Formats: sequence, C-alpha cells, structure tokens
Amino acid sequence: MNALVLGCAYAVDVIAGDPEWLPHPVRLMGRMIAAGEAMATPGRHSPGRDLVQGAVLTMAVVAVTAAAAVVVLVIARRLYPGVALVTEVLLAWTVLATGSLLTEARRVIHALEDNDLPSARAQLARIVGRDTATLTESDVARGVIETLAESTCDGIVAPLCFLVAGGVPAALAYKAVNTLDSMIGHRERPYTYFGRVAARVDDVVNFIPARLSALAIAVAAACLGKNATGALRVWRRDHADHDSPNAGHPEAAMAGALGVCLGGTNDYDGVPVVKPLLGIDGTAPTIAAARAACRLVAVASLVSAVAALLVEVAWHS
Repeated sequence: MNALVLGCAYAVDVIAGDPEWLPHPVRLMGRMIAAGEAMATPGRHSPGRDLVQGAVLTMAVVAVTAAAAVVVLVIARRLYPGVALVTEVLLAWTVLATGSLLTEARRVIHALEDNDLPSARAQLARIVGRDTATLTESDVARGVIETLAESTCDGIVAPLCFLVAGGVPAALAYKAVNTLDSMIGHRERPYTYFGRVAARVDDVVNFIPARLSALAIAVAAACLGKNATGALRVWRRDHADHDSPNAGHPEAAMAGALGVCLGGTNDYDGVPVVKPLLGIDGTAPTIAAARAACRLVAVASLVSAVAALLVEVAWHS
C-alpha cells in the first residue's frame, strides 16, 4: 500500500460509493460462508463440534480471501505496472464504504423529510437488521444515527487501518471477518457455538478501530461546532453499557456529539431486544439529528483518511 493508492481508492469511494451492479468481493465472501454453513449444518450437532466447524470455516474464509488478494495483485504486477496500480486501487475501493453509507442514510432522511414514513422504513431496512415495519419517525432517525455511528468503524476507520497496516490483503481479510460476524456471529441458535469464533475475532480486529472511530467523531464534532465535549464525556461514561465491546464507543460518542439518546428496544424477527441507553440525558432523535449525524460521519471519514495518508507517507519516508 502507498499513499497514491490509498488516496485514489478513498476518492473513488466517496464519489462512486458501492454501485449495486458492480461485482463486489463481499458477495463472494458471503457465498463462501453460506456454502460452508450448508455443509456444517450448525445446530444439529454437539456444541463442541459446532465450535470447531465454525472456527475452521472462519479461518478458511479469511485465509482464502487474503490469499486470493495476494494472487490477484501478483498477477497484475507481472502484467504491467499500470494494471497493478488500477487493480490495487479498485480492490482498496471495495473495502471502503463512506460513499454508500452516506447515500443510504440520506435516502432514509429524504423520505422522512417528505413525510413518507413507509418509504423511510423500507429504506432503513436496507442498512439495519432490526424490524422496521412499525417504527416511528424518531425510531427511524435513531436507526439511521446508530448505523452511521457503528459503520464509521466497520466501513471507514477499520478498513483504513488495515489498508495502512497490511495493504489490500489485510483489508480484505478484515472484510471477511466482518462478513462472517454479520452472517454467523450471533448468540441465537443455531449460531450460538458455530459463530462464536467469528464473533470473537471480529471483536479483536475492531478493538483499536472502534476507539479511533469515537475519537474521529469527537474531532468531527469540534470541526462542525457540535458538542465535542459532550462526545468525549458520553463516550467515556456510556461506552461500556453497550452489549458489544466495540460498538458502544462510536455510538456513545455520536450520542454525546448530537445530544441525543440512543439505544432502547428493537425488534428482531418479532422478538423485542432491549439495549442499554447511551446518552440518557439527551433528547429523542430527530430528522435534524440524523442529518447532523451524516455531516459528522462525512467529516470523521475525511479526518480518518487524512490521518491514514499521513501515517502512510511517514511510514515510507
């Protein structure tokens, strides 16, 4: 990885997002995971066997993803330097998600601004796992804000960290871990044991990026005249209340920056799940707060990209 590739990939992502017609490595990862799950049939065996099979699947998907990236880059470099540069930029682009994240969030917000709550619910369902059919306007706004905050880590800061640390193969391996966690890293059956290793690996690889994401949100709040002090205060006070060891960091910082209360009850497949409140002294989320969250994430993304570029330049100087 070098600063030119990183800068070009980030620029392409911000401008083009993630076109649905374009083949994406994450879809291939999803197919590998689904095929492995079908062969393993989790939930039909002992907990120990499920745990081992899930661990093997996790290691296999991550290893195959990283190895495939190395092979593609080696072939591209042997063909022609220009081909190698374009290939590396395109692959690095696929691990970043600033453009698509902001586009999807703004679609929900625009529907709310048009007083089209059914459309807003449908748009929100594209980016969250919770049931959206009966959500109120404030609930939809909360879903947008929470997704923006959590995805600041998963879709922006963490990929940038791995691009800097290990180039495209490391960043794609991170996306494989992230995809494994989203598909099988659940506490509910049949994934209770089968997805445990994937979930724990995801916790490990996001440990530093989650905290950097919260810091980036606080810096963005200072840049935009939002409550940077509140972001730091709520981040420090509430991050441990979240059931995830990582997601609570950017979500708490976002709650403090906007002065809103996040968390509460969400339904998943009709089952209510109560999550701790972050920023309990804040107000209910609004459309205006969701718009402000988009601006915060856009600036946090830019701050993170500039920091990554500076590290990359310093590393190679």
